Amino acid sequence: MTYPGPPRPPVLPPGHTVELVTDEAAFAELAPQWRRLYDRCAAATPFQSHAWLLSWWRSYGAAGRLRLVLARAGGDLVAAAPLTLVRRPVPALVPLGGAISDYGDVLLDDERGRDAASALAAGLAAAARTALVDLREVRPGAAAERVYACWRGPRHRLADSLCLELPALPMDDLVARLPSAKARQRIRAQLRRLDALGVKAHPVLPDETDAALRRLLDLHRLQWRGRKVTGEHLRPRFREHLVRAVGPMVRSGDALVTEFRMGDEVVAVDVTLLSHRLAGGYLYGAHPALRERKADVAVMLLAACAEYARAPGRSTLSLLRGDEPYKHHWRPEPVPNQRLLLARRRTAPLLAAALADAAARRRGKELLRRRAERRERAGGGT
Repeated sequence: MTYPGPPRPPVLPPGHTVELVTDEAAFAELAPQWRRLYDRCAAATPFQSHAWLLSWWRSYGAAGRLRLVLARAGGDLVAAAPLTLVRRPVPALVPLGGAISDYGDVLLDDERGRDAASALAAGLAAAARTALVDLREVRPGAAAERVYACWRGPRHRLADSLCLELPALPMDDLVARLPSAKARQRIRAQLRRLDALGVKAHPVLPDETDAALRRLLDLHRLQWRGRKVTGEHLRPRFREHLVRAVGPMVRSGDALVTEFRMGDEVVAVDVTLLSHRLAGGYLYGAHPALRERKADVAVMLLAACAEYARAPGRSTLSLLRGDEPYKHHWRPEPVPNQRLLLARRRTAPLLAAALADAAARRRGKELLRRRAERRERAGGGT
């Protein structure tokens, strides 16, 4: 589908064309081209892989809302923005992947330089029409920053979720980075404890991935029974998405599924996502018996992820989104994601409305945080 003529035609680099795909079947057929482009975009994360995005759409997409903005040069796919249309709080094109994806981005062919970014920016301007382009959870250094840099209309950058990152080092070196001898001794003792229990990590073969993922989700439900948990991870649509997406990602090298066994018993299962530059543990399930035997599950998972992160060109072991206290034991670097807002001149009021909504949400979160602190202080004084 090509764009019906916009009020002002997009400015495209010579030899480039743009198109809009709104059909799921056409999205599925793009898989080989998408893979070639993904491999030529060093900043891409597994959340931009075709398998992850198409599976997400099939579980979470709303009919009639798919918006894939593509740019081509000489017939080759050189840029892609996987988006969906939302109506609230303002009409906007937002990345596929939603809240279950830690990073949102576009894909740009690194060898095409600025032309690919300029062509995609022109395509986004045409596709947006009366909507805002709202790129959420953009990692610093992402391809979307190049589109933002050449955007011709109103734009704004906000902070988004916080991610924590470690260098891609062997486990011994990660332990050596800890600030105190006591902390280092504790982690080494935990590693010895895992060895004494006979806990061994076994990467799952591609043909066994689906069964391992179902086992992961069953263990995840069991480990969180009676405690506060991300509800989406317990829903059938998430189960369907994860099993459908991760199997192909394992076969293409974008993910690894690991089973942790004591003897013949599987006591934990983990999904690690892999890209050119980073590795990150996405989700795990662990039997409560591990904690009952005083095994440190976080240490166990990090040791496996650190091993997977050691690949040529891979410099980051990402702890992904979230500022949980246990992550800070490892002295990670805080790396905030970004929110990149792009408008046309006629949609500038939508940009102002989105900024006002973001400011109101920040104030609301701050108010809730202060109330929680007051309640905690009051409870501590009784």
